[in-house]
Amino acid sequence: MRILVVGGGGREHAICWALRKSPKVQELYCAPGNGGIASVAECVPIQVNQFEEIAQFALDHTIDLVVIGPDDPLSEGIVDHLEGKNITVFGPRQNAAIIEGSKVFTKQLLKKYNIPTAAYESFESYDEAVAYLRKQQAPIVIKADGLAAGKGVVVAQTLEEAEQALHEIMVAKVFGDSGNQVVIEEFLTGQEMSILSFVDGETVCPMVPAQDHKAVFDGDKGPNTGGMGTYTPLPHIPQSVIEESIETIIKPTAKAMVAEGRPFRGVLFAGLMLTPNGPKTIEFNARFGDPETQVVLPRLKTDLLDIFLAAVNGRLDQMNIEWSDEAAVCVILASEGYPGPYPKGLPIEGLDQVQDAIVFHAGTAVKDGAIVTNGGRVLGVTALGKDIAEARAKAYAEADRIRFQGKHYRSDIAKKALV
Repeated sequence: MRILVVGGGGREHAICWALRKSPKVQELYCAPGNGGIASVAECVPIQVNQFEEIAQFALDHTIDLVVIGPDDPLSEGIVDHLEGKNITVFGPRQNAAIIEGSKVFTKQLLKKYNIPTAAYESFESYDEAVAYLRKQQAPIVIKADGLAAGKGVVVAQTLEEAEQALHEIMVAKVFGDSGNQVVIEEFLTGQEMSILSFVDGETVCPMVPAQDHKAVFDGDKGPNTGGMGTYTPLPHIPQSVIEESIETIIKPTAKAMVAEGRPFRGVLFAGLMLTPNGPKTIEFNARFGDPETQVVLPRLKTDLLDIFLAAVNGRLDQMNIEWSDEAAVCVILASEGYPGPYPKGLPIEGLDQVQDAIVFHAGTAVKDGAIVTNGGRVLGVTALGKDIAEARAKAYAEADRIRFQGKHYRSDIAKKALV
């Protein structure tokens, strides 16, 4: 079969890497891809928002399946556009991708169907939001309604910090129109957990759970990022809590979307907080997580293409998806300055010296035949092991073989799983 993956980050590299293992895949393309994806797929110079060009490429190359990686094109309706040209696509339609595209929609959905989440209020008026905020207590969470590259959530430790975040989102418009509305949400405490699920309407097939590290520095300090590292499984979280999360949050949400006339088909990502009062929803995403995908897919034993095809053909309920018992740890190597401004075009050395890990490229490019930095999160180094301790040791040992100017990473990824 001929497959086209849309996207160019670490998540898409992991998807292409997993698809390349399928004996059914004859031709694999990625648009636009990156410096590392080029080793497993043919990169095509088409951007993720060029819907017409993607459709034309799919038709010209008789593509059997298009897989959509990032959130923006999903929210903008790429699946509807391609399906309108009789192109088979794995990913949710626009009316279902709203579960990520609008935090206000999602909070209202959860409230309507009594699905556990944090208490909240939403606002279109900056003045009303500030007036409400001044009656609350810190810490408190401020969320831009729309997509913001994983950076639209501020956990404010003081009300002054929260008010500054409101001003930046709603007045200074640091996230553009995504800040036209905000959600002000109670701060939840507990362990965070990510569960990605293959979903086809009311059929939910959960993947192995993972835990991300959002803050840029050790000890969860500093501003939030798109994710600085992740690991699976979660030995410190009881299986009963994982099952409870699936039964009380993920499955009811899939049913609720069907009931709303917005059936979800694709990967539904649940960001959860395990509070003293049980699991609660932090957020939903409408696609594979990044960097969760970089540890989840290496544990997948079932052919990923078979799962994609089952979902798009309404046969996901017939799939028996199997996972390895190994642990996986991914350490993100970031550019100096990330998540703020950072340099690009710096040469990366040592990639050929990595022996016992998979290196997923997130922000890289090829320049004069060499791999160079081209993003904030540059590489994800994923290692497998018999347990978290072994996988973690391998991931850090291999990460140290890779060199580029200003490289920085957290040194405490998966540490809490060892306690």
